[in-house]
Amino acid sequence: MAVKEMSFLDHLEELRWHLVRSFSAIFIVGIIIFANVNFVFDEILLAHLKPDFATYQFFCKVFTSIGIDSSFCNVTLEQTLQALDPTQQLMTSIWSSLILGFLVSFPYILWEIWRFVAPGLHSSERKKSRGFIFIASLLFFLGILFSYYVILPMSVYFFYNYEISDSIQNNFKLEAYIGLITNTLLGVALLFELPIIIFFLTKIGLITPQFLRKYRKHALVVVLVLSAIITPPDIASQIIVSVPIMMLYEVSIYVSQFILKKQQKNVSKSPRV
Repeated sequence: MAVKEMSFLDHLEELRWHLVRSFSAIFIVGIIIFANVNFVFDEILLAHLKPDFATYQFFCKVFTSIGIDSSFCNVTLEQTLQALDPTQQLMTSIWSSLILGFLVSFPYILWEIWRFVAPGLHSSERKKSRGFIFIASLLFFLGILFSYYVILPMSVYFFYNYEISDSIQNNFKLEAYIGLITNTLLGVALLFELPIIIFFLTKIGLITPQFLRKYRKHALVVVLVLSAIITPPDIASQIIVSVPIMMLYEVSIYVSQFILKKQQKNVSKSPRV
């Protein structure tokens, strides 16, 4: 069946509606989250302040089992945050709801992107890319789980217990604390999309497996810098974050190699003029 040709303006109009539907999904989910903001804050965003958080209990059991006394068994964190502006609680709850709305709506946003791109692909390419939404969403939510249960507990525990003098008391602002939580969730989730990004960059010829192998050491430095930004400034935390990201980098090399071989195979099969 012949595909209807679309003008540039038609493509822009089509893109506009995909963006409208994507932002609408974020706002709808955000409104639902905002309607349950007390539960979301108490049970999710502020959960790392509770001594019985799953990660603290896990570390306590691990260290105790090998005969090491751990401060994770006696976590005491100040659970009171400060709101210094009259509108701060309202604005923080609104922005947090929108960011969480984006996180929850991510699969739908990918689907809208796919609907916009798919008409320009060959039927064979569409069939081979059907798992794109599932794989990209899986990596995204793995990043969220990793940041929520590994990075954030370590970060919160570190910053609450770090002090340079007994004369200084840690009294954290609500906005800063929630910003740490939401920015870490979003940042790590996007970092976990590395194999997907490499997939598309290889498809359009900007990246090759040789390039990725050549600059592996440079990538390690970048990952360590990013890890230092999104984690507490200690070596253990940076290593814990860097290891899965470097594993994803190695997976990306094989993804790039697979795509390149498929392209070369298709070229060799194409009839010569």
